[in-house]
Amino acid sequence: MYYVYVLENQDDKSFYIGFTIDLRRRISEHNDGRGGRTTSLKKHWKIIYFEGYLNKSDALGREKFLKGGSGRKYLNKQLRHYFSF
Repeated sequence: MYYVYVLENQDDKSFYIGFTIDLRRRISEHNDGRGGRTTSLKKHWKIIYFEGYLNKSDALGREKFLKGGSGRKYLNKQLRHYFSF
């Protein structure tokens, strides 16, 4: 299984969108400072959204979409109740 996920930093409310085959391990890496360049400078990441895919190409395509303008709009609509807290 391949996962596309969205993390929110609990300190500054910034977001990170990523791809992995092991969701739990990857989130742990982000919080331990072993994530990507973007997330290694911060701690306190919380998963707020993920999708699972059987095909790697589909997951990578979805990650690319979510990182773009239309994908951000999609996430804002999909998570509107979360953001209204």
